[in-house]
Amino acid sequence: MLRAAEQECRNHNHYYVGAEHMLYALLEEHDARVDAVLLEGGIEPSGVHADIKRALGTGDGRSWEGILVTPRVRKIVEIADRLAGDHEIEPIDLFEAIRAEGGGLAADVLRRACNT
Repeated sequence: MLRAAEQECRNHNHYYVGAEHMLYALLEEHDARVDAVLLEGGIEPSGVHADIKRALGTGDGRSWEGILVTPRVRKIVEIADRLAGDHEIEPIDLFEAIRAEGGGLAADVLRRACNT
């Protein structure tokens, strides 16, 4: 999933992988468990996908050699690892970790979706 988030970062001409790239990549995967959590909350996954895509925007058009992973993403991965327990981290673990961490653009988009 981190590779997919990194690719989204590159697609948007950004030099960093943030939680917003991770959320976008998660929604691109159309994971049944992530979609179910959103739908249970009355949130249409495609609506969140469009909102995060719009919020991501694009960078200045430069191609970046190295991509930085933000401290927030590192924290999200740590939370996801704890949530996963004995099994490999799955998309739902990352999604729940984004919600649990609660900061940044990705969490803001999810909060706005819950309030509409």
